[in-house]
Amino acid sequence: MKHYVFFLLAIVTLASCNGQTKNPVKKQSQLVGGGCDGCELMYVDTPRNIRAVDTSAGWYEDGTKLIITGTVFQLGGKTPAPNVILYYWQTDNTGHYTYKKGMTEKARPHGFIRGWVKTDSAGHYTIHTLRPAPYPDDVSPAHIHLSIKEPDVENEYYTDEINFDDDKLLIPHLKKYPQEKRGGSGIVRVLLQGDLQIAEHDIVLGLNIPNYPKTLAQKNLSGLNIAEDQPSFMPYHAYGPDSGTQTCPVCKYGRYHGIVYFVGNKPDWNDIKSWLTFLERESVKRQRYLKVYFVYGNENNYNKEVRMQEIEQIGKKLNIVHTALTFVPSFTNTATEAHLNKINPEVENTFIIYKHRSIVDKHINLKPTKENFRAISQSLNKTQGLYFNLPEPEHD
Repeated sequence: MKHYVFFLLAIVTLASCNGQTKNPVKKQSQLVGGGCDGCELMYVDTPRNIRAVDTSAGWYEDGTKLIITGTVFQLGGKTPAPNVILYYWQTDNTGHYTYKKGMTEKARPHGFIRGWVKTDSAGHYTIHTLRPAPYPDDVSPAHIHLSIKEPDVENEYYTDEINFDDDKLLIPHLKKYPQEKRGGSGIVRVLLQGDLQIAEHDIVLGLNIPNYPKTLAQKNLSGLNIAEDQPSFMPYHAYGPDSGTQTCPVCKYGRYHGIVYFVGNKPDWNDIKSWLTFLERESVKRQRYLKVYFVYGNENNYNKEVRMQEIEQIGKKLNIVHTALTFVPSFTNTATEAHLNKINPEVENTFIIYKHRSIVDKHINLKPTKENFRAISQSLNKTQGLYFNLPEPEHD
């Protein structure tokens, strides 16, 4: 078994629980990710065949069983990333990285609950494990560490540790030590399915990772990435739900499944009407849980009263009832906080699909075709029933 060690001097200072280090050896500021203390242990006892589904030793211990499942995406948050290795390690149900007889001595710092998954052709992975406990007599919330090794990146790097939104220690900890959102938000929302706890954790490779090679053309990028949180902003509602108000979509309806359809400086009104008709049908069909928003942000010749009347006329013509037709002065406008969405006004459109505030899908420059209507519907179907039909635990 080959063991790779990237840090040749053994004494390093642990700067934080997420694995950051200030070790000056080998110019870590030049490495992708800026260096990672402890991540090199992913090469200790690495299995010859790493699968997309892994079952840790913790799964068979006393405690709450936990499934972490998700998709790894390329930078940009849209294209799935296959053959990416995720190495994880965590505490047991006592809050310790417990060493067990028979373990390799080098792996002792990470304890016996550790493992590997390699994303499949669709970028998917699933980990069956034990819900970790927080460190005893400490203020840090419970967490799972992650280290990433991409096929085309020379060294491994860490992403934000996985934290749990129902952990009472989380909020006080984040006030002092906010996450860096490396790879996207590390905070997962725990759902129950029988005796299991299940959490979705998507990862965007390179997101907020220092020295990451950004190869995507900036002109084709628009919007935040999958796995980031849909931000709060305050568009003007011209027609449909909340008409006549300035209401934040995710603030008021954050627990719903939502679509935000952004159009900027290049409106094609025939296409827009087709999309609005389709989205209205989706709103009617899924109104028990879905909220849909059209946000118009054309900065050219902007006049608030004219813009309000323009959108109101379209709403009446299309008989819109469930879809909120809204606008902002521009996508760089700070008064409405529209700038937080990071929308490129020069693309034809941007579709953001979120669930419980977390962005789960994104589309750019979509024409209103049957195929694209089907793609949006399938995305909604998939994320609505995400936690069913999960892969079974692997047994050795």
